[in-house]
Amino acid sequence: MLEVRQLTRLYGDFKAVDNVSFKIKKGEIVGLLGHNGAGKTTIMKMLSGYIESNQGMIEIDDIDLQQDPKKAQKNLGYLPENLPIYPEMTVADYLDYASEMKGLSGETKISEIKRVIQATDIIPKLLSPISTLSRGYKQRVGVAQAILGKPKLLILDEPTNGLDPTQTRLIRALIRDLAKEATVILSTHIMQEVDALCDRVLIIRNGQVAVDAQLEELRKSNHLQLATSLEKDELITLLQPLNDVIQIEETSTEQQVHLYRLGIAETGDHLALCGDIAKLIINAGATLFSINQEHRDLETLFREVNEAPIEAAGEEIQDAA
Repeated sequence: MLEVRQLTRLYGDFKAVDNVSFKIKKGEIVGLLGHNGAGKTTIMKMLSGYIESNQGMIEIDDIDLQQDPKKAQKNLGYLPENLPIYPEMTVADYLDYASEMKGLSGETKISEIKRVIQATDIIPKLLSPISTLSRGYKQRVGVAQAILGKPKLLILDEPTNGLDPTQTRLIRALIRDLAKEATVILSTHIMQEVDALCDRVLIIRNGQVAVDAQLEELRKSNHLQLATSLEKDELITLLQPLNDVIQIEETSTEQQVHLYRLGIAETGDHLALCGDIAKLIINAGATLFSINQEHRDLETLFREVNEAPIEAAGEEIQDAA
């Protein structure tokens, strides 16, 4: 649905975005992550047509953004981090104006405005001047204008910024619902949002794509966590027949409970190994308190990518598993 090839953007001699390429299918919710200055906001601005690239191609639903920007932008909804809303307008007037800017008119415009105000729960503030709204309500007005016209590509920059937990749940549910018919790019500093919503992450570093992978794959680790009564020497001897266990590291001991981190070979079957290790420990007459596959959290992944050498960030994050 969205294809980006060799996208590059220069500001003078500074290369803000450097040869970025990726594809996103319909129905995917993709997290776009990166430190401030990494280039993700510039990428979003180029995807929206707000700024032009120096090099590269963007296709939205098979329409070249550079060749036919108006047609491509009809398929696009964009929520920038700092939405340029008009404080003197009422919410209703602003959404009416945004609808016309998107080419909506007549009954279609009216039904779309009704749909988005219900979806974002801003009916109580419909006749209020935008200047009187709280940050949370302003953010919901921004989401409402972004989803007008049922865009096929939705770009959301910090969509839950300033929202309370109830409002955040509302917007999350809305994004999931929108993704049934659209492609969603979500940029946020809140890792819980990515964990809750995204299927896949693009991590941008120094203007380049450092990682492009399914979130579930990134979470996997080639390690098991084990808690047992066995001393380390005893455990090493016991697990010696299991060739797929390549490392045994004792992480802590407390009241005769020994915690271990077991390194597993790349080709190892984690589930089968858990069963084999459990049998060996129990048959040896020792106590097995717990055994499970280790999963990495997204914050750790993000940190590892940004601390890895630039030329090998993608490879190192996979090797770290």
